[in-house]
Amino acid sequence: MRISWKMPVVAALIGAFVNFATEAEVQRVYFGTYTNGASQGIYVADFDSSSGAISNLRVAAKTENPSFLAKHPVLPVIYAVGEMVKEPDGDGGTVSAFRIEESGELTLINRASSVGAGPCHVAVAPSGEHLAVANYGGGSVALLPIDAKGALSKASAFFQHVGSSVNKDRQGEPHAHSVTFDSSGKFLIVADLGIDKLIIYKYDAAAGSLTATDPAVLKPGAGPRHTKFHPTLPVLYSVNELGNSVTAFSFDAASGATKELQTISTLPSDSKGTNTTAEIRVHPSGRYVYASNRGHDSIAVFAVDEQSGELSATGQTPTGGRTPRNFNVDPGGKYLLAANQNSDSVVTFAVDGKTGALKQVGEPLSVPMPVCVFFP
Repeated sequence: MRISWKMPVVAALIGAFVNFATEAEVQRVYFGTYTNGASQGIYVADFDSSSGAISNLRVAAKTENPSFLAKHPVLPVIYAVGEMVKEPDGDGGTVSAFRIEESGELTLINRASSVGAGPCHVAVAPSGEHLAVANYGGGSVALLPIDAKGALSKASAFFQHVGSSVNKDRQGEPHAHSVTFDSSGKFLIVADLGIDKLIIYKYDAAAGSLTATDPAVLKPGAGPRHTKFHPTLPVLYSVNELGNSVTAFSFDAASGATKELQTISTLPSDSKGTNTTAEIRVHPSGRYVYASNRGHDSIAVFAVDEQSGELSATGQTPTGGRTPRNFNVDPGGKYLLAANQNSDSVVTFAVDGKTGALKQVGEPLSVPMPVCVFFP
């Protein structure tokens, strides 16, 4: 009798644990899009981190051209740029704050001006006190305060970049393309494609201010687009849109000073045809770096030297679609999701833990004009 009484209890406990484990393996993934076609805005889906399967795609929020997303470090709030030339009540695009509901849908909290045309990238400071936005069309960067509920206020800091570079078609003026805070929250890195520089700002959370320091200067015509820090090494990587390359810089966490270590191509040596790079990611383990090629339509894979942080090319994997604008690695580091903008698809790849190599799993997910893959 004692055994028969305990067995159902044990079974129930085991069942509860299995259900919890199963639920824990399913997480949300959001997709930013361009809405000049069939897309309605931001989409959300369920991602199974045990199998790589994506299901239950639905609209999370109807909003215009949410081409890049970021999350508050503590609050259940997602921020999205509204990539447009002019917002209804001002001279630039917008940034929107959305509350994440239990269903995964997003409820608008408020919108604020990006203080420039064509905002294309956002990042939230590690302290959660400010959001930085890069205005591609305006060639500028703005800093927007965030209140206790995640709402945005008018910009507390704004910088207009100046200059040009050698590519007459793409670099006749500044084009701020991304904003990246270092892990300490002391510095903000702004990659400006138009002037071939990473503008490095000291960030003061208390004052809500930015102060420019010595920039990192790239080879003329490189066109820096996005940057990422290595998780443990003092190294900063820049993917260069026009130069089809990745540049590694040493980064002094105390002063923000940089020194170029290496520039390496994202393409095979025999590659022909037109190509531009788009996104760069560092694997959570720090052992691999990935960069996307638009035209060659592939993900370049690099091995990371564990001492110097320098890269060795190990190959390129086709993304199974056209124009991989963006991609992301899931938090567990098991899968890479590539967004093919011009074939309306997101393709999942398993990451080989020993080599970093990619292998497609499952069928592509149909998403209208995806340009951002985001795990909150």
